Amino acid sequence: MTTTANKPAAIAAAYFSPTGGTQKAALMLAEALAGTAPLTEIDLSVPDLKGQTFAKADVIVVAVPVFGGRVPAFALKQLAALQGQGSRAVALVAYGNRAYEDALLELSDCLTSQGFQVIAAAAVLAEHSMLRSVAAGRPNADDQKQLAAFAAQITSKLQTETVPLTTIPGNRPYKDWQPMPVVPQVSESCTSCGLCAATCPTQAIPGSQPQTTDAQKCILCLRCTVVCPQQARSLPPQAQTMIAQKLALIKDLYKSNEFFC
Repeated sequence: MTTTANKPAAIAAAYFSPTGGTQKAALMLAEALAGTAPLTEIDLSVPDLKGQTFAKADVIVVAVPVFGGRVPAFALKQLAALQGQGSRAVALVAYGNRAYEDALLELSDCLTSQGFQVIAAAAVLAEHSMLRSVAAGRPNADDQKQLAAFAAQITSKLQTETVPLTTIPGNRPYKDWQPMPVVPQVSESCTSCGLCAATCPTQAIPGSQPQTTDAQKCILCLRCTVVCPQQARSLPPQAQTMIAQKLALIKDLYKSNEFFC
């Protein structure tokens, strides 16, 4: 039975998307879910993110990239600014062909602990941030169609008595993972424009010295490598080679998205 209380009062999309793929997937789903209704976007990469509380009737799509099978610690920290009051949430992780492992479960657990009801979840393919030729071009037009169909499933669920998901792939305790102990290198083509410093989520690049990177703050999200107009920032060659070798076997796979509702 359809009830007015189950209709979304507002729809939002919150995403941590250093290189753009996660944002793209999040908006494909959220826009299909919103239809002609207004959609609020929340960029989780913004430092000093202001707190926001959602009403019970609200619906929010929360999307993060997968780092080594986990949700990036910085993204979890940023998500603490969002609080629900029984609000309905859709958890989405974006990954580059390898595996999403415990990330979707970790994201769901995080949202649940902050007062949200996770009623749907998705693991979506996106270009690998460290080797863009892996899952290149994804999410693509076909992924968008799948996400639109998934949005229709969610909408149907919202029109009935919505219940939280009880089964999401992953393990507790979550896998142990540590990032590579490297930071992006800077070439001579750097013009010190400061764009990398201005857009670094963790403020690891000093505005007065954009040719440097604070290794203690850098999470290797690689936003600086994609925003630089001179392409002056990149992974060190040794790291690039290691990543290419590690991903060689999955480079040309065309993996399927996974949806849970």
